[in-house]
Order: sequence, then structure tokens, then C-alpha cells
Amino acid sequence: MTTDAWPRTARLDVPAIIDKIAEITGVRLILEGPCPGGEVGAAYVRWPDGRRSVLTEGRSRTGALVDRARAAGVPTARQQLAAHVDGVRVIVQERLPGSPPAALDAGLVRQMIAVTDRLAGLLTDAPERAPVDLYLTGDGPGFCLHEPLAGYNERTARLLDWIHRVGADGSAMLGDDLVHLDFHPGNILVEDGRISGVVDWDGATRGDRHFDLVTLRFTLGWQAPHLTGPLDERLATISERRRRAYWAHMSLRQVDWSIRHHDSATVERWLQVAESGIVPA
Repeated sequence: MTTDAWPRTARLDVPAIIDKIAEITGVRLILEGPCPGGEVGAAYVRWPDGRRSVLTEGRSRTGALVDRARAAGVPTARQQLAAHVDGVRVIVQERLPGSPPAALDAGLVRQMIAVTDRLAGLLTDAPERAPVDLYLTGDGPGFCLHEPLAGYNERTARLLDWIHRVGADGSAMLGDDLVHLDFHPGNILVEDGRISGVVDWDGATRGDRHFDLVTLRFTLGWQAPHLTGPLDERLATISERRRRAYWAHMSLRQVDWSIRHHDSATVERWLQVAESGIVPA
């Protein structure tokens, strides 16, 4: 079951964006095809000189953050072009080697945990920013919407009630780490068993790197529950209050998005993951 009762996020119209970039810059990119996975859409493109890149929605301001991650040893793509097209900010960035992992194993999970360790304290010297809102008491900008959970069924309404109670205890993320904000296996590239790229830094921000570990833990709750042990050990080192707030955010994010964009089976599976981590607030 899908529903049209709530707004859906449109996918990128890549051919139209390529046309607009040509109008703005005079550069005609060649569309090679869609990138695998993703919810909003990204595409492989080729420059007139033959270079191969990726076109996706993004914020140009994250380029400096991605550069910091790269300097810390995280394989990331350099931004090559940014443009504002019909209300959407798009970027073209270099194409990294590798592809999303076809299967997950303990070694890959350990590598992903090591990536977050490299992000520790990277923004200590950066200008202070407002704390990152986890949207536990109000809607996010196109995601983390509350009404879909309130109206979908009794279980999602109960989950939303728990999320609100968690939010009443404080719903912001603090810290000096660089946070990817959408750190899951679909946003890494692998070549010869090693992580060759971390992509989709559109939400990158200052905060607590353990948020990325909770994001990964939440995703593995669906994809590979047998691999969650190292994450649970690491997350046991932070306060229950922080774990609960980050889990509430992921529960809201994934269940809301599934209600608005996917079928009832997908909603059910994410709901099961969300409920598995509920700690009374």
C-alpha cells in the first residue's frame, strides 16, 4: 500500500537539469545513466573532455566539510560544479572508484566504524553553528514529518508518541565532530573489499559522530542484524539519553519516508526496527 495523503519528495529530472546547466555555464554534460540506489536520484554524467562524474542534489557549502574529511583520510569526491536549477541546488562531483557493496560482512562494518573515528573533532576549530535539530517535536524540511505517523495506523501513532516524549527531553545534537548524517551501506563504495568512497554528504554538519553509528545500526537492523554487535558495543559508551534521541530521529525519518514513498511491507519492516530499539522515555 502507498498513500497520496501526504507530500512526496520529487526525484531529480536529470535531463532537464543537464539542459539548464548548459544554459547557465555553456558546458554540455552527457548523461550516462542513473546511479544505483538512492531515494531522490543521482546520475552518472560525462564531461566533453571524457571525465566521468556524478550529478546529484546537494549543497555547495558542504564542499569544505567534505574536503576536511578527505584530509583526515576518508575517501571523498571533490565538487566540480554547483548550480541552482529551478529551486534545487545540484552539484557535479568526481566519480570515485568502486560500487555500493553487494553484501555486508563484519570486516566492512569495522571499516565503516573506523571512518567515523576519523571524523572525531574535525570541526573543533570551525565557527560555532546552531545545534542540529533532530525534529523530534516538529517537522523537518521535507523529511521527518510527523503527520504521516500520526495518521497511518495505531502502531505508528504510538511510535510518534514515544518520539515526542524523547523530544521533550531535548532534541538537538551537539559536538565538534564532522557528521555525515546519512551514513549507511548505500552511501559507501567498495573496491577489492575496501571502502573506496563515502558519498552523499549533502547533510554533512557539525555534531556527534555517534549519530552516524546509530544511523548505521538502524540500517543494519533491517539488512544484517547479525552484524550489529560491534556497533552496540561502541554505542554502549555514550549516554542513554543521546542514544535514545538519535534512535528516535532515525525511527521518525525512516518510518515517515516509507509511509510517503514506499509500500506497506517496507513500512512494517522499518517499524519493526524502530520498535526494537525503543527505550522508555
